[in-house]
Amino acid sequence: MNVTIYDVAREANVSMATVSRVVNGNPNVKPATRKKVLSTIERLGYRPNAVARGLASKKTTTVGVIIPDISSIFFSELARGIDDIATMYKYNIILSNSDQNKDKELQLINTMLEKQVDGIVFMGGKITDEHVSQLKTSPVPVAFAATIDPTETVPSVNIDYEQASYEATKLLIENGTAHPAFIAGSEDTAINALKYNGYVKALQESNQQVNEDLVIKGDFTYESGIEAAEQLIALENRPTAIFVSSDEMALGVIHGIQDSGLRVPEDIEVFGFDNTRLATMVRPTLSTIVQPMYDIGAVAMRLLTKYMNKEEVTEQNVILPHRIIERNSTKPK
Repeated sequence: MNVTIYDVAREANVSMATVSRVVNGNPNVKPATRKKVLSTIERLGYRPNAVARGLASKKTTTVGVIIPDISSIFFSELARGIDDIATMYKYNIILSNSDQNKDKELQLINTMLEKQVDGIVFMGGKITDEHVSQLKTSPVPVAFAATIDPTETVPSVNIDYEQASYEATKLLIENGTAHPAFIAGSEDTAINALKYNGYVKALQESNQQVNEDLVIKGDFTYESGIEAAEQLIALENRPTAIFVSSDEMALGVIHGIQDSGLRVPEDIEVFGFDNTRLATMVRPTLSTIVQPMYDIGAVAMRLLTKYMNKEEVTEQNVILPHRIIERNSTKPK
């Protein structure tokens, strides 16, 4: 049978309230009494009932985290940032995988609320009116990480995706490619749109019109990067530089180019986005946008704790700094 708080109180010859104070770290307990209760807890193997404590305090000290793909290096780094800050503030997390499927995302939000979480960190793709409507009625705070709410009603943490894409495309143009190719994400999301806008802005600045043959949609996987590279290489006027909207796809692009007998960066330069660990594992190493994934997760969790604890929030939509790191997949200046 499970050992209860009543059993501890009886064995230690104290009240249940005293046991509760010891378990919760209340300083208003005599040292000798505290020592006796802790000794009894250890001897009996008592474990506090988190559900019962949650019912009493109306808090479960649990945060729901919804991410598109647990196996993704990008999202795993974000999740690590969330977990570290959650641990620091003594919250547990429930991690769920949504597959970036709208129906599953909406279902998971409901499931988290049914589990009486104190807050939700959400990472997804396209934020629809249904998402916003459901989140507006949430009884607990919600924060987005690496996810944009077009209505700007939900607190969020991101980088300036448009400016980052603009800088990457401009670098390739300055390296001598008049019209770099662009491999975008497949979904019509706010982030994908901003990355595309940055790409177009850099082209227009150099008096170039967008050549749709040089814009390919991938799905952020390695395999789609290989396929996109094959399509671009097959063009009569193949590009001499490719900007790819994720590192994992960029690895596929590099290998697709190499499999065709061409060289990176001598024949085709490749530039990625994210700066995951993959960027330094490929050869040549990948030039990329440094998106601080861990920091995005950590700041999103800290933002959520402020709302959960009713602290002052001075900035609801946080934009973290990004930077460019040039490695060996682009030509040195």
